[in-house]
Amino acid sequence: MPLSPGKRAQSLDEMGEVLERMFVSDADLEPCAPYTVRRGDVIITPYGKCGTTMMQQMFHQLRTAHRGGDMAFDDISRVVPWIETAPQLGIDINAEQVAEPRGFKSHLAYEDLPPGARYVITLRDPKEAFVSMYHFFSGWIFEPGSISLSEFLPVWTRRDGGRKLCHEHLISWWARRGEADTLVMDYRSVLADKRAAIRRLADFCDILVTEPDIDLVEKRTSRAFMMEHKAPFEDAMMRAMSEHRGGLPSNSDSAKIRASDAERGGITPEMDAELDALWEEIVTPATGHADYANLAAAL
Repeated sequence: MPLSPGKRAQSLDEMGEVLERMFVSDADLEPCAPYTVRRGDVIITPYGKCGTTMMQQMFHQLRTAHRGGDMAFDDISRVVPWIETAPQLGIDINAEQVAEPRGFKSHLAYEDLPPGARYVITLRDPKEAFVSMYHFFSGWIFEPGSISLSEFLPVWTRRDGGRKLCHEHLISWWARRGEADTLVMDYRSVLADKRAAIRRLADFCDILVTEPDIDLVEKRTSRAFMMEHKAPFEDAMMRAMSEHRGGLPSNSDSAKIRASDAERGGITPEMDAELDALWEEIVTPATGHADYANLAAAL
């Protein structure tokens, strides 16, 4: 029986139905202009739940720090637009932006993006990314508690429609880590030394900053600040689209910023072994690293 409009999924089948409703066909996108790279463009493109929103905010506050920063937006992805979803959200991806350089969000691997831009990536332990994605979907796409973490794992690791796994995305950007057009950082290291990460991003984007500028950006990328100013980080445009196309209720929670980080909580030994096997199959041969901790230390 089809899921009634105004209801969140309560099973894997119903979750698939919601996501299919939200899917936009090639015919829908045909009238929309594709993204055209300009020299100096910055694409922030971690895998999902690997620090994208924090890096969008860091980038946007850096490029507006000379005028006191900018919080006059209703959705961070309106000022740093998401390349993959811009057409379905009615955003002109090639429009001028509120500040320079232009910045964009993506979750794509290097080979799936147009050349000629500058690329910013934060890598995260795939086990953490998996748990974070589960909690992101819970209360938005499906009713909390109706789908278990173990049931969600095959969804997260499924290869379909050309979608890359977190591990495949990781090795794509790992291979680019020494290139002048690419900045690759470890998500946990960014959190541990935010000021150093801000300086690296500013240098990479050719943005001149002062110590007060760094103070401002550090404050505005803190969990406390982003929780206090949560609305622009609640993915409002995607939430509205999911309510309209996916039939989800209007009280869905698609917030990107949580009061605490779930990290790896809830992963059973069986799930841990499955994720380790994926790492051994995909990442170790490409990087020579036996686990994420070893890779992050090398990075």
